[in-house]
Amino acid sequence: MNYDIFITGFVFLITMLIIFWRPKGINEAWPASIGALIILLTGVVSSSDIQDIISKIGGASITIISTIVMAVILESFGFFHWAAAKLASLARGSGYRLYWFIQLLCFLMTLLFNNDGSILITTPILILLLKNLRLKPHQQIPYLLSGALIATASSAPIGVSNIVNLIALKIVHMSLYMHTAMMFIPATLGLLFMSGLMFILLKRTLPKKLPNTKYDLEAMFFIKHFHPLKGGIDVNSKKKRTTFMLKLLFFVFIMRCLLFIASYFSIPIEIVAVLGSVVLLVWRWYYLRTNPVDILKKTPWHILIFAFSMYVIIYGLHNAGLTEFLVKICEPIVNQGLFYASFIMGGLVSILSNLFNNHPALMIGTITLTEMGLDPVTLKTIYLANIIGSDMGSLLLPIGTLASLIWMHILRQNKIKIKWKDYLNVSLIVIPLTTIVTLFLLFYWVQMIFT
Repeated sequence: MNYDIFITGFVFLITMLIIFWRPKGINEAWPASIGALIILLTGVVSSSDIQDIISKIGGASITIISTIVMAVILESFGFFHWAAAKLASLARGSGYRLYWFIQLLCFLMTLLFNNDGSILITTPILILLLKNLRLKPHQQIPYLLSGALIATASSAPIGVSNIVNLIALKIVHMSLYMHTAMMFIPATLGLLFMSGLMFILLKRTLPKKLPNTKYDLEAMFFIKHFHPLKGGIDVNSKKKRTTFMLKLLFFVFIMRCLLFIASYFSIPIEIVAVLGSVVLLVWRWYYLRTNPVDILKKTPWHILIFAFSMYVIIYGLHNAGLTEFLVKICEPIVNQGLFYASFIMGGLVSILSNLFNNHPALMIGTITLTEMGLDPVTLKTIYLANIIGSDMGSLLLPIGTLASLIWMHILRQNKIKIKWKDYLNVSLIVIPLTTIVTLFLLFYWVQMIFT
């Protein structure tokens, strides 16, 4: 047993170190898959465990990939350029107003897609917009940073906005519908608090008045690319494109609603997610006359490998006795009452997420909870406290979530430098306070409605 925990612990630590370091830009799926292979070769994880892992992560992974496919399709329609142009228009020259519209965009994109997909959508939009506004680097940082934080944290209100949330839901046998009923109000209020606090901190660095845009981003995309929605920069063409983009977003919204309906009636939500992405692919094929193969090539399939590999490593730690050890430590805490347990467990997952990334932290925390024999309401409430720690508390450091790692990678690709100092100046104040406030809100919401 000691040998197993030593080997699996060592493999886990080395895997996370390489994922954080990413030498030569290596994809995070590589170190995760190599770590998982080593665990499998040691025999700590059995073939029956593999079947259990596939049953737990299969539906979640398919759902997340399907929503990312939708995001990639939107990019091919020129959504990024259109959204950037609309943000500039809605801001009406005010840097403060632009901040709030960016917050709203990032929140909605995470709800409509997921936190990883939202980062892949919103970060390029903001880079396009901020460069077009010719803002200086120090003026771009507050918009990029606050947008990334809210986009990642916005996966808390609904479970379907984060792959690790979906996997954890499966472990605690909680429906997507119930997760949203218990979590949407407190988490959304927590996000409003977070946005307001960030605005107070960043206000002095935000430009009061925005310069005029250098060129029309919307027209640039549609004139440059062959496109059936192509047209000049006249008002009618822009209205038609806006109508089309709103139709696309409405379709995505309808598919999102259908996920919750499916969950309520115990229909596998991955079926609805795949159906939505297929319909959108066909829609794109019809309008653009473009073979969908290019979309499939752009889809980050490595997320499936990453999720499976990380779960194999976590299962190895579980089989080696880690969760049994954690149960002995955490049971006395949980038995002291729901309020105390929610804060301690949520805080613990926050710390583990910042040290080891939220993906393994939440899975370890969730598996530990299921070993305690808790009653359903207590289990679900503490699980949701773990979600707050995983989705919000994990943002204290820029290595706490996969979405944050993707965000930093996109910035590096675009030669945009945001130092750890810039990040920590905001996160060290905003994230602990937001996590505490949201945990308070969750506890009192559950007490008021569900007990």
